[in-house]
Amino acid sequence: MSIEVEHLTKRFGSFLAVDDVSFRVAPGELVALLGPSGGGKSTILRIIAGLERADSGTVSIGEDRVEHLDARDRRVGFVFQHYALFRHMNVRENIGFGLRVADVKEKERRARVDELLALMGLDGFAERMPAQLSGGQRQRVALARALAPRPRLLLLDEPFAAIDAKVRQELRTWLRALHDETHVTSVFVTHDQEEAFALAERVMILNHGRLEQAGSPTEIVDSPATEFVAQFVADANSLSAEIRGGRAIIGALSIPAPDFPDCRSARVVIRAYELKLWRSDTEAIADVRRVSALGDRVRVDVNIDGGPAMFGHFPRRSGLLEGVTPGSRVALEVTSALIYPVK
Repeated sequence: MSIEVEHLTKRFGSFLAVDDVSFRVAPGELVALLGPSGGGKSTILRIIAGLERADSGTVSIGEDRVEHLDARDRRVGFVFQHYALFRHMNVRENIGFGLRVADVKEKERRARVDELLALMGLDGFAERMPAQLSGGQRQRVALARALAPRPRLLLLDEPFAAIDAKVRQELRTWLRALHDETHVTSVFVTHDQEEAFALAERVMILNHGRLEQAGSPTEIVDSPATEFVAQFVADANSLSAEIRGGRAIIGALSIPAPDFPDCRSARVVIRAYELKLWRSDTEAIADVRRVSALGDRVRVDVNIDGGPAMFGHFPRRSGLLEGVTPGSRVALEVTSALIYPVK
């Protein structure tokens, strides 16, 4: 079942939460709404579900316009960040709640719950209460409850945000496998780019209520449409530059910019993995401020002569780091940069 939203706008008082957003989700697709807090992601999800009303714009599920329908009439499964399980009901009762409200016969209801218990890896947990479950198990129960009535869509609002990092990674893999098995059209909200890129077939990046870019994870990483997207999806330096003689000049650092006219101001985004540096007495154009171990990587912060501070990431055993310590002088090379004209 497809989803199409056109020209959605939503205000909360003077705050513009969603600003003329349009997109389409194909049947069976798993899409991520990605962006910082306050970007409009959850509001859009709640508008699709019928939990919020847009000020203007339309929402279609399949061939049906639904913006006038109540949430209960849209046949949408919604999974909240904090599980929202009924504490006085056991796992079986939680999963079957929507079926019971819909007056599904007990035999059919029991068969559907048993099917979902197996699908979610919760066999043997049917009689447990939510307080007896781990965070990951509770989220699986919440997903099972959302899927029990066989919804046309599955909407997930930061479903793993309340779960610790190791379990979160396991649940990502599990959710992707679950989607491949059920093929339910799904949209999930996250502010974690790693999560979005690991799970989604397509990612939509939102900022201040506007859709900045939509595309596959590869398209967004390789060709970010705006400076914001380039910064958001990677550890990156965002620096002001002037274009002179086909070069972007940032203090003593000079980067090729053949497609930009001279005397044009620009913003240059240099991703952390696209900066090379090495100790040098003759080619040095920067001072090392700090060297920090980050697991399997090392971050090096430098001050460019006549320019701003910036940083790069390097493999922990990189030969480029030999002799690179705070206070040392280093040469810099940018292997690739993204340049955006200042309007």
